[in-house]
This record gives sequence, C-alpha cells and structure tokens, in this order.
Amino acid sequence: MVEVLHETAHSKSIEALLEQLQTTHQGLSDDEAAARLERFGPNQLDTAPPVSPWKLLAQQFANVLIITLLIATVLSAFLGHGVEAIAIAVIVLFAVLLGFIQEFRAEKAIEALRRMAAPASRVMRDGVEKLIPSQEVVPGDLVVLAAGDRIPADGRLVEAVNLRTDEAALTGESLPADKDAAAVLPLKTSVGDRRNMVFSGTSAVYGRGLEVVTATGMQTEFGRIAGMLQRVEVEKTPLQKNLDKVGASLARAALVIVALIVALGIYRGQPFIEILIFGIALAVAVVPEALPAVVTISLALGVQRMVKRHALMRRLPAVETLGSTTVICSDKTGTLTRDEMTVRRLYAGTLGATVSGSGYKPEGVITPETGGGPLPHPVTALLEAGVLCNDAHLERAADGAWLITGDPTEAALIVAARKAGLDDAGLKQRLPRIDEEPFDSATKRMVTVHRSGGSTVAVVKGAPEVIFQACSSYLDASGALKPFDAEARSKAAGEAESMGQQALRVLGVARKNGAGIGESLEGLTFLGLFGMIDPPRSEAREAVERCIGAGIRPVMITGDHPVTATAVARELGILRNGKVVTGAELETMSEEALGEAAGSVAVFARVSPEHKLRLVQALQKRGEVVAMTGDGVNDAPALKRADIGVSMGIAGTEVSREASAMTLLDDNFATIVSAIEEGRGIFDNIKKYLTYLLSSNIGELGLMAGATLFGLPLPLTAVQILYVNLATDGLPALALAVDPAAPDIMKRPPNDQKRGIFTRSVMALMLAGGIWSTIVNLALFEWARHSGRSLEEAMTMTFVSLVLIQFFKAYNFRSETEHVFTNIFSNRWLNLAIVWELTLLVAIIYVPALAAPFGTFMMPVSSWLIVLGGALTVVPVIEAVKWMLRKGWIGS
Repeated sequence: MVEVLHETAHSKSIEALLEQLQTTHQGLSDDEAAARLERFGPNQLDTAPPVSPWKLLAQQFANVLIITLLIATVLSAFLGHGVEAIAIAVIVLFAVLLGFIQEFRAEKAIEALRRMAAPASRVMRDGVEKLIPSQEVVPGDLVVLAAGDRIPADGRLVEAVNLRTDEAALTGESLPADKDAAAVLPLKTSVGDRRNMVFSGTSAVYGRGLEVVTATGMQTEFGRIAGMLQRVEVEKTPLQKNLDKVGASLARAALVIVALIVALGIYRGQPFIEILIFGIALAVAVVPEALPAVVTISLALGVQRMVKRHALMRRLPAVETLGSTTVICSDKTGTLTRDEMTVRRLYAGTLGATVSGSGYKPEGVITPETGGGPLPHPVTALLEAGVLCNDAHLERAADGAWLITGDPTEAALIVAARKAGLDDAGLKQRLPRIDEEPFDSATKRMVTVHRSGGSTVAVVKGAPEVIFQACSSYLDASGALKPFDAEARSKAAGEAESMGQQALRVLGVARKNGAGIGESLEGLTFLGLFGMIDPPRSEAREAVERCIGAGIRPVMITGDHPVTATAVARELGILRNGKVVTGAELETMSEEALGEAAGSVAVFARVSPEHKLRLVQALQKRGEVVAMTGDGVNDAPALKRADIGVSMGIAGTEVSREASAMTLLDDNFATIVSAIEEGRGIFDNIKKYLTYLLSSNIGELGLMAGATLFGLPLPLTAVQILYVNLATDGLPALALAVDPAAPDIMKRPPNDQKRGIFTRSVMALMLAGGIWSTIVNLALFEWARHSGRSLEEAMTMTFVSLVLIQFFKAYNFRSETEHVFTNIFSNRWLNLAIVWELTLLVAIIYVPALAAPFGTFMMPVSSWLIVLGGALTVVPVIEAVKWMLRKGWIGS
C-alpha cells in the first residue's frame, strides 16, 4: 500500500490521502504507530548482505596473472633462487590486498547514505507534538517541519507556510524549492517538480510545514538510490581486462616452450634434470612477474602527481580508464557551475546594467549601459532596496572563502550591492527593519518596513508581474519620479522576458514611502529588476574545449530546468546542435531510441537518478568509456556504474565521494582534464613497458628456441637467463613507467578500449625488436663458436649482447613514432637505471666471486667492440619501423 501511495500521493488531495492512509489531522495514536512500525519496519536504509572476508580474499586469486605468478614463485624456489621467489610473493600479496580493500566500496556508500538520515523528528501523536527517533517514523505520521530541519521521510504536505526546501543533493536544483500544500499535480510529474511533496534526506531552509508520511526507509527516493547502489555491478577497467589476457597468453606460451625444449633435449639425449631445470628457468623468464608491480607503481606515482593537481584517486586501476574516456557525463550544479547564485543583469527604472564577477566573492563591476562614471541614482536605489528586503548574510571565513547564511537568491543581492561599494551592514543600521511580511507563494512577494528618519519606507520584492501591477511610478536617470505608464510597463515586461530567455531568475523590486504592513501596497515606485543565475565556472569553458580537442564528448545530465541547462550548456560550448531532451521524454523512449539519443544529444534536463543510470548504461552499450562527474546523492548510482565516477570534494556529498573512483579536491571541472592527461600518460608508459618487456622476452625465447631447433648448444645458462629477466624487468622497466608525457598527448583521440594495449604499432615495434635481437644473438653465438673462442666466451658474448640490445631498446621504445634522439636523456631515472645495470654487468664479468656462479668469461676489449657493434644495429632497425609508422605504411 505504501509504495503505491508514495508514487501517486502528489496527485491526490490532502483529505483523500489522509483517508487512504487511515490517519487524521491529529496524527496517529501511539498504539497504531507501534503496529505500523511492526508492519513496515524501521525508517532506515537496508545494508547489503555482508560478504565473508575469506570469500573476498579467495576471489582475488581468480586472476590468471596472479595464479601464474604464484606458479612462478614455486618454480623459482624449486630452482633455489629464494630472493626472486620472495620478491614475486611480495608482489602477489600486494596486488591481492589492493583488490581485497576495494571490494568494500559499495557498502561504504550505503553507510554514508544511512548517516545522512535525520536523527530525530517531531511528529503529531494523538494531537500532541512529540520528539521521536527518526527510525520510528511510520507511514501515516504527521511530521512537523521548520527551517533547518532534516526531513526524515518522504511525504505529502498538509500545510506549508512559506516553506522552501533544499533538494540540490536529490534533484540537482541549485535553488531552494518552493512548496505548495494545496497543489494537486498530474500523476506523471517528475520528482523535481512535485512542489506538494518533501523528501527524506533533504532539508527545510525557510518557513514551516506539516507532512503526512507516505514512504519510509527503502521505499523513499533515497531508499531507491540505495537499492540501485546495491544492484549496480562494478566492471573491470580496460587495463585489468588486458592484463588478464596478457597473463593467460604468457602462461600458455611458457608451458608450450618448456614442453618443447624439454622434449627436444630428451630426444637429443641431454640429461633430463638439467634440461628440465633449464626449461623451468626459461618459463620463469617468460612470465613478467614485475608486471603488477610496474603497473601499480605507474598508477601510484600518477596518483601522487594528480593530488598535486587537485585530483584524488580512490581506485588505482581507474587512473588508466581516464586515458580511454570518450564521454564525460557531467552534472550541472556545482560541477560545471559554481552553485552560487550571481546577479548578472540589472534593470533600474528604464536603465540597463551588467554585473561582472561570479559567485559569492564580492568582486566585480557594475556597468550601466549609459557608460562609465558614478552609478545612476536608480541603480543605487535598486541595490539598496535589494539589501533591505533581505534576510541573508555574507561573511568571510578564516581561510578567505566567502560563505552565506540564508537564501542563495538573497545572498546574490548582497554580493551585487558590495560590488557597487555599498555598506550593507551600515545601510541596515541607518534604516532598521520594524516590520515584515515573509514571502508567501500565494502573494509571490516579500515586504519589509524600515524606519527612515521620522517616517517609514516599505520595500517589496517578488515576481515581476506582481510588482508591475502594484506600481504607478518609477525613477528616471536623475532620480525624479515618472509615471509607470503602459509604455514603461511594457518596456520593463520586455526586459523581464529577455532575462528569462537567458535563463536568468528575475526578481522585481519596488518601494513606497510612508507605508506599513497591513496597508494597501498600491501606488508603489518601481525600482527595477534583478536577473541572476548560478553561473558557469570561468575555467569550465576552456576545460570543455580541451576535452573536445582531445576527442572527448562532454554531456550535461542534470535535474535542473531545461531553459537553465540550455543557457549554461550553450555558454560553455557543450550545446552545439541545440537539442535538449528532458526526463519525461526519456521515460517514453525505447532502448533503441535511448541509445540514439545518448549518442547525439549533449544536454539532458529534468532527469531522475534512474535516468542518469540508464544514460550511462546506454552510452556503454554503444562502446563508449564513460566518466560521470557529480556531487549529489542523486549521482551516486551513475557514478558507481560509470567506467570512472568523479565526485566533488568540497560541495559533494559523502555518498557521491564513496561511490566514485576519483574526487576533485577543488570541485573544479577543469581538474578532470588534468586527470585525463595524467591517465593518458600512464597508459602510454604502461604500453612502453610492455613493448619493451615483451620484445625482450621474444628476443630471449627466439634465441633459446632457435638454438634448440638448429641443434646448437644452449647459448645461456639458467642463471644467466634469470639475470637477464631481472635486469630487463627491473629498474629500466620501472624507469619507463615514469617517462615524461608526450607534448601532443591531449591532441590525440582517446585510447581505443577495444584495441587495448596491443595496437599494430606496439606489435610492429615489439616484433621488430624481438626478432632482430634473436637474429643478432644467434649469429653472434654461432660466429664466436667458430672463431676460435671457447664455448664459455661465446656464451658470455651472447649474454652481454642480449643485455645491451635490451638497454638500447629501452631508449627506442620511449616513443612509437619519434626518433630515439628526441629528448633522448630527458628521463633521468632511465639514465640512472642503465648506468647501474651496466655497472652490475661489468661486475658479473670481471669480479671472480660473481663470474663463477654466472659462468662468465673475462672478455677482452676486442670482444666488447664486436658485441657493442652488433647490439647497436637494433637502433636503425627500430627507427626504420617508426619511419614506416609515420608514413602510415603500418596501421596504428
């Protein structure tokens, strides 16, 4: 019964609803309330069933790469390489713990929603007002509401006296919503337009009211959001999917190679244990055990850089997703706009003026259309009236931020007055308020009366049409009274209409000398109009342009009015085709039509949380990688479902932050562009590392497999193979993971999620480097054997050649297209890594204590020159491939 009534309550009269809920204007009895509490349960949000920590831990080991690394740990230990076995085990433990911690994100979001619930509520029971825990509120209860109260449950208003509620966290509206208990609305009215309803988790900011509860707990709008958070599945990032494939492929390759080499060795009569141990060593070298470490370090260092640019990552793998982002679905209020009402235009008497600056910071200039100089008297009179008929306050916090108390619209009038140099506090002292008539939705006006010398002055503020009707005069440019005749009234009405078309909220202001409350407020002097808006962030337009330049499509998805959304989107450059779709239109769309709209429409207005979630899903079905930015509770399900959710750190709700993957610490939309740049750079570096690593592995495998197939002696010992593996997977690879980003990184299209890491350019470079390494080293080994050198010296020359080739490739693979000499030494970490590894290489050859276990020979200078010459040939080979890539002969 409750759910049905909740969905239709706004379309019923008060008496009909009270009858259906079996309650009265006196409220429920204590016994009936207790019975309903037993029937409907407590007024709280459900939590998702707890998952066993052991089960979550076990799920982390379902990753193919983790399983492969565990096998590599066992194999390394079997070979007697305890240090490597311990290192791999630590890497595995770190990766498992990271995944384990992330699994609790959904439950944290639910807990944050629960904490937002009101702790206590005032209800009518048997005609007596009582304070009870909010958990005990039941359907049919009459809840008493006053300014500042957190609303405990969804309900239909029975009474509303100048009641306004802050529903920004639920609907996205930046302005408090005016409430009207007498209204009976159409059944299909959207949540944001149900002015006869109030909702759990929102708050009353002005006036008072009385609601009859129609839904509690999980049946409320907040409860439905919590339910969606429980049901939404978190998908793997593109990088995680690619790494799973890489791990599986490498594991299969390792098994095939081990089996091949062992079989051929046994066939040729080599000792079984010797060839088995060699095959296992080669298998360990094939598996990139440093892969999770390099990826994690890349992401972690990227996160540190992003914090310096005011972006906090909550999930490491999501950093990479930013680089693949193709669509940003952004909420309007507080994300693209400041969430601070700002006066943009004045109309005083018959004079127009523009107001610069945005937000609550009282910096800006008022420029009359008549030109510079002192402000005309009508403008000053209008600003003074806006200060007097006003209950808001503007204060500066210790950190320098400007804060308001009261209605945002009234605060905007205070800010405008300060921009003109007016002393609002002094003005209120000179003209103290002695009486008032609060704003009433019926009269659509607010009246304040002030003592002015030995007389009084009444100031009236309200809807323009109400003000026009009550005025008989206006102030001309000199301050003289002129008749407010049909011509003047028509001109003022035209200005109000023009402001409305610009999505400005319009307030009319007038005054009357010698008047008081209760007297006839006719014959007023028209002072003018204020046109205000929640303005776009000054840096948001540039951020939008950068996104478009980077091949990313910005989409506004907001609960705000279509006219306001259109104006803001057009000013920011988001709205390009002029098409706006509302939530009501989305309701009637088929999945196919929704998909088409998601692919072409840039602005969606008056949408509900369900609509936002559907739009994100529709975009994902089209193959888009979706980032969703938002700050309200209503954004949480879409934030969690999106490929990457981006919440606001200052104005954002705790719910949205817990559901997101990234938080903007400065609430600046432009910060997401910086984050995308970091994400692209990180993805580029992971590609560099993988190209380098796998090219090296191909060279190692090709060398060993070639020698086996051609019946040659094995060119490397098991210990040398393991060292090459550690040297090439170690510091040089980590250095590539922190390579500086390319200058054109934000001029490229987004990384293609379908292609993943292994693009044609990556494959071409990887194969060219690996195959050439195989050819050079096989040729060198065979030549050295037939040049009168011992097998030990031939193996040492091949070992050194393999290492040097891989070091040259580290510099070559810093770019897929630019030649190796472009900023060749700009990565100081790579320079240091190569110097260190070369030092170790020399020590392994010339320090007897190391040469013995590694089986190396003290090479003369002539052998070094031969090896160096052969290794250097890899540079022109890779440069030739890059040249073909630049020419387009090899697809990207």
